[in-house]
Amino acid sequence: MSDPSKSKRAPVVINLDALPETEMTSPADAPPVPEVAPQAAMQTLTAMAARGPSNLSRLFWISLIALVSLMLSLAIWDFVTGLLERNLWLGRFALLLSGILVAVLVIHAVRELAAFSRLSKVDHLQTAAREAVAAQDRNKVLRVLGDLVGLYRKRPELQWAMNRMETHKVDILDADALLGAAEQDLMVPLDKLARAEIESSARQVAAATALLPLALVDVVVALTANIRMVRRIAEIYGGRSGTFGSWRLLRAVASHLVATGAVAVGDDLIGSVAGGGALARVSRRFGEGVINGALTARVGVAAMEVCRPLPFNAVKRPRVTGLVKAALSGMFGKS
Repeated sequence: MSDPSKSKRAPVVINLDALPETEMTSPADAPPVPEVAPQAAMQTLTAMAARGPSNLSRLFWISLIALVSLMLSLAIWDFVTGLLERNLWLGRFALLLSGILVAVLVIHAVRELAAFSRLSKVDHLQTAAREAVAAQDRNKVLRVLGDLVGLYRKRPELQWAMNRMETHKVDILDADALLGAAEQDLMVPLDKLARAEIESSARQVAAATALLPLALVDVVVALTANIRMVRRIAEIYGGRSGTFGSWRLLRAVASHLVATGAVAVGDDLIGSVAGGGALARVSRRFGEGVINGALTARVGVAAMEVCRPLPFNAVKRPRVTGLVKAALSGMFGKS
């Protein structure tokens, strides 16, 4: 049997004055609790959007759409044939409406295929331009410029720039300089329109976050503004998308954000996030608005990089800080 006197420990006295100076701590020396990164949710949502559906999911949706289409087709067929037996004129009218519905669906399908074709053409132009610059091949650059003329042939506001580009083909012999001159002439006017669209969307998202008291409402506004911004940027650069093309475009933008790590805080966003943190000490909602506006601007810059037929080379890529400053200046009536 153990001795009870040995099982009890004597009290320990620690002399703080005898401790080395490096071991003496106080609550004031404790590091601050790190704040939750405001872009963490954005990272999760972007990763989910960029993640492609699995083969099982594709099979499920294809089967479901085919089954529903078959059920609707049979229901319409039975309805029209039954109505023809009951009343000839009403049956003919229902048959006419069915024909109009089928025609509208075919037209919509053709428009969706054309939208996918435009997006694919922009992707091809980007790839061809990068290969031409890497190889310093003037013939490849000339082919890229020919495709650009074909893409913007029906844009009268770019007619002067295309005529100037034809002059550059004769005067400039260097492949890199020729593509840079074309980028300056054709892309800079479109970049200005895209920047204005990004600033407007960032301003809208920042104002919605700061002024709307309900969190769900500002999330819906931010989502709607980002989708409209991406579609509008695609239209500016000539890659106008349809309904299904928009989802493909959004996935491409999300994949670009994930691949480049652009959702994380970087040099061009740290100023905006720091400004949002400073404003959050005065108004939490206004600080969140600045950060959400900066993230919207970052999505817009990614959309520019995805939708732009020529990659940023001779022209610098817009910085998020400058876009957010211009957007917030617009909120207060400054130019």
